[in-house]
Amino acid sequence: MEINAYAKINIGLDVVRRRPDGYHEVRMIMQQIGLHDVLSVNREDAPGIRISTDRSDLSVGEDNLIYKAAKLMMDEYGLSGGISVNLKKNIPVAAGLAGGSTDAAATIMAVNELYSLGLSREDLMKLGVRIGADVPFCIMGGCAVAEGIGEILTPIGSKVNFKVLLAKPSESVSTKYVYEHLDLEHMIHPDIDAIADGLKSGDTEKIIRNMGNVMETVTASMVPAIGNIERVMTDCPGIIRAMMSGSGPTVFGLLADEGNEEEAKAACDSIRQSGYADELYITDFHYPSI
Repeated sequence: MEINAYAKINIGLDVVRRRPDGYHEVRMIMQQIGLHDVLSVNREDAPGIRISTDRSDLSVGEDNLIYKAAKLMMDEYGLSGGISVNLKKNIPVAAGLAGGSTDAAATIMAVNELYSLGLSREDLMKLGVRIGADVPFCIMGGCAVAEGIGEILTPIGSKVNFKVLLAKPSESVSTKYVYEHLDLEHMIHPDIDAIADGLKSGDTEKIIRNMGNVMETVTASMVPAIGNIERVMTDCPGIIRAMMSGSGPTVFGLLADEGNEEEAKAACDSIRQSGYADELYITDFHYPSI
């Protein structure tokens, strides 16, 4: 079977506290977007997990989240056959867009179908969190408030759609480093509840007014291109808010008119000419049909 694995952005991201076990509790709003990888997954008679991809810089071994997801399913349900996965990678790597997590989520869903396991979406989400905190959301899709370490999800019946411009600088960041250097006492925390209310009611102004990402306080100091991209974006006609996604370094810009392709392309050209970003994409919010 062929399955799309959709990226996500964080419309709001707050870190509430550091737990005694070293993990951080978060409250954030996760939104699926149309940019996606494509996985071609085959059930094989011969045991084993085989991965191929069009990206030479990606590992296809046991450290790949696709491999970990497939192995989890094989071990959990005693599957005697194997699986082969060909990955067409469109989502930028190490970008704050859940590119690896969404590939793992797609693998879990594909194995469920190909081996006729009959597991519910909730069952799959419980399995997914064993791979990573973002995996349950990638299985669920749409829009949700995420709490805990990101695995406690409350779906939002969102009434908005934006066209989204993504710009990824060349620099990479360590999520672990960003968490370790957060100053939770002296930061401005976004109003996650207000953003959620705006999404439910379709109040665009309320969403924009309350957006924020506390992790940007650390990442933007490490990667100056983030602030530069945001400034270029907000100077472009049509873009009403620019912000970093996840732990970065990707910046996204929201366009007020979801159908204005020309403004999105013009903004994309401005950022390309600035030289601050290596990878640029135009997409939109994505909501599963089911």
